[in-house]
Amino acid sequence: MAMNRIQFQPGLSMPEFFKLYSTEPLCAQALESSRWPQGFACPRCGGAAHCVLRPDPHRVFQCNTCRHQTSLIAGTVFQGTKLPLTVWFLAIYLISQAKTGLSALALKRHLGVSYPTAWLVHHKLMQAMMQREARYTLEGQVQVDDAYLGGERSGGKVGRGSENKVPFVAAVSLNQDGHPLRVKLTPLAGFTLNAIKQWARKSLAPGSTVLSDGLACFGAVTLAGCAHQSTVVAGRKPKDVPQLQWINTVLGNLKTGLSGSYHGFGFRKYAEQYLGAFAYRFNRRFDLRTLPQRLLVAALQCGPHPQRSIRLVADVHC
Repeated sequence: MAMNRIQFQPGLSMPEFFKLYSTEPLCAQALESSRWPQGFACPRCGGAAHCVLRPDPHRVFQCNTCRHQTSLIAGTVFQGTKLPLTVWFLAIYLISQAKTGLSALALKRHLGVSYPTAWLVHHKLMQAMMQREARYTLEGQVQVDDAYLGGERSGGKVGRGSENKVPFVAAVSLNQDGHPLRVKLTPLAGFTLNAIKQWARKSLAPGSTVLSDGLACFGAVTLAGCAHQSTVVAGRKPKDVPQLQWINTVLGNLKTGLSGSYHGFGFRKYAEQYLGAFAYRFNRRFDLRTLPQRLLVAALQCGPHPQRSIRLVADVHC
């Protein structure tokens, strides 16, 4: 059997990682060059001329033009942190390299921090991954399916009406050879014509061809300028429906990864973050070596997200 080059790619080894980011100065330098690849630019006026008022641990810069002061981590996911940068960089490395994800409990043990700290670091980085994924749309041939996170509670409703189930649309775009390119996983309030229409307008490029099962609401993608082809599954197993092979494979990998890595999280509160993190890793699977650096850039551009804002957004969604 031929070797799967994606699965067997070397990635960034742990010895290589520690060689690059083993000390605070090395991490600070990597942070500065990633945030300002062309050199310092004042966040207020854009000026380049500056002086460094405090070199360590988090550098503070002052613009020579407008006198605005900013630290190396201000305005990023790292804003306000009391953790060493080496701990953050290790978290970025571990989360980006874990194919099926990494639980906050496992992260706690690797980082040597408390569980609440590991949980917050995990969710801040997942927020950055989720926001990065929101920028992209799928195009070309796209397979879609309806899916659910969670299961029925004891004494509650079963099936699609369960109070603990979160509906989401899973979609994967294919290349000209019929292989998966990008995936998009989006929680919805429900599978209605209007919900699918709004989802398609945000997630699909006009002119895309959508392949789905016989669920009637998927026909609404035509209202977003997409073509639609449906296949009636009628109780057949996924292996017997080759037209939807890749979306079924993605959903299988997703559910295996979630059940293997996370043994208890609020489906209704944090579904968007966990689904976004899975999509982020999947869509960058072709180059594992650069994933930590790319996640660092995403974290720098995400903006600050204190714990109260993460929980507030989750409460709004649930």
